[in-house]
Amino acid sequence: MTGIAHIGVVGGGAWGTALACLGRRAGRKVTLWSRDRSVSAAIAHDRRNEIYLPGQSLDAGIEAATDLIELAGCDAILLVCPAQALRTVAHGLPGSGPVVICAKGIEATTGLLMPEVLAEVLPGRAIAMLSGPSFAEEAVQGLPTAVSIATADAALGRDLAASLAAGMFRPYWTDDVVGVSLGGAVKNVLAIAAGIVEGRGLGHNAAAALITRGFAEMARLGLALGARLETLTGLSGLGDLVLTCQGPLSRNRSLGAALGKGMSYETYMQGRRQVVEGAATAPAVLERAAKLGIEMPICTAVDAILHRGADLDESIRALLARPLRREGK
Repeated sequence: MTGIAHIGVVGGGAWGTALACLGRRAGRKVTLWSRDRSVSAAIAHDRRNEIYLPGQSLDAGIEAATDLIELAGCDAILLVCPAQALRTVAHGLPGSGPVVICAKGIEATTGLLMPEVLAEVLPGRAIAMLSGPSFAEEAVQGLPTAVSIATADAALGRDLAASLAAGMFRPYWTDDVVGVSLGGAVKNVLAIAAGIVEGRGLGHNAAAALITRGFAEMARLGLALGARLETLTGLSGLGDLVLTCQGPLSRNRSLGAALGKGMSYETYMQGRRQVVEGAATAPAVLERAAKLGIEMPICTAVDAILHRGADLDESIRALLARPLRREGK
């Protein structure tokens, strides 16, 4: 047993609910708070979350909190909220223990990575980042899943990994916080592009090229920000990119597929409760890249299609008409 015996989970969406279940399976006490009290009540009393994880039976013993202050005694808090809401939610976090960010994105208003946002809101508090190829539906079913946990404190990384490892869920720890944070953000933008390839019927060759050249963009930006290549080629980088670009449960890929079939972004999002992080992240990624002089043509095309009224077919033609260059650039 590690020093992390009681885990708090902030967020009752699909991934927050799945992580709560994983914490219980690892033998930890788990308290979950959701902004939607009906979600918390359903998890506590019915062992279900039909809004975000329909048809899944959840582990018994997850305690439901009606107020964030009830998480004050937790040994660690998993912050599982949309990336663009992280700053607001973090302001209300109680206690003084480590906070594990489980949101993937870049803050649209500042261009900051998630750990950079949390460092501003909660200065001096221990911060970790959990990311990797992990569909909540599969993780809660007990299917094999591996993720990365990044924190500057190696001992904390080991403790956090041990506190969640159970059955088929395997966390690896690293001190490359930038690499883990960046990979989880950029892959969402690239997954929209992968969906466009699918929806437009451009074929498997194009899909493979998109993932490969998209990874090159991720790596250029990541290395410029100080990430390590081993992290970018690991679970939270290339691993998550492959899953999100190819997996049918990916919300970002699904959005791209709808765009590829001619649907508008606004029409696709009507009535949807879950956030598609890549849409808000795209312009933030480009702003960060521009400051470093990094070219990201695929991400640029996604941003232009989503937010600047660019024609989809013309954007594809423009990508293919770029000057030829040596691979690796």
